[in-house]
Amino acid sequence: MTTRWAPAKKDTLRALATEILHNYSRGRAFVAVDGPAGAGQSAFADDLAAALVEAGHAAFRASVADFGRPRGKGGAVADGEPAPVDGALLRRVLVEPFRLGGSTAWVPAAFDSASQREVEPRWVTGPDDALLVVDGEALGRPELAGLWNYTVWVTPGGGRGGLRAVATAVVDVSDPEHPRRVFDDAC
Repeated sequence: MTTRWAPAKKDTLRALATEILHNYSRGRAFVAVDGPAGAGQSAFADDLAAALVEAGHAAFRASVADFGRPRGKGGAVADGEPAPVDGALLRRVLVEPFRLGGSTAWVPAAFDSASQREVEPRWVTGPDDALLVVDGEALGRPELAGLWNYTVWVTPGGGRGGLRAVATAVVDVSDPEHPRRVFDDAC
């Protein structure tokens, strides 16, 4: 039996953080962590934000699930479909204020999907040079297209598919403690 080398989680996260900071260390930028349902986007986004902070850069977190629509208001979805997002709300209280920089505050969550209710806004501020790591599913859908500066597609293995083809980086998380970057360019 041969043993395959697998990178440690911290090494993969540090490499991604270094690449992101190489391109987006000045000003404000958005990093999307996308993938199929159940791929672990939220946990990976938490770890990536921590790696960015460890590298000495301000990083904040949000999830598109926290900008959902209540059931009965376009909130019902078919199995396998991503939950609907209130794109106008997401842009108004998170994206646009974050992009303004300075002392402008933004809201990292506006909806609780478990209770199907809006939540009291919690306003957050940060430095001019900051990254916002946003997790979700199908972040390239039309109402969200063009918001992200850098996209990480996390996958529990398997072939190309969905929005993976347009991601900046693809990470196989089939072994969460040893995620590995996948270079599967189509050229």
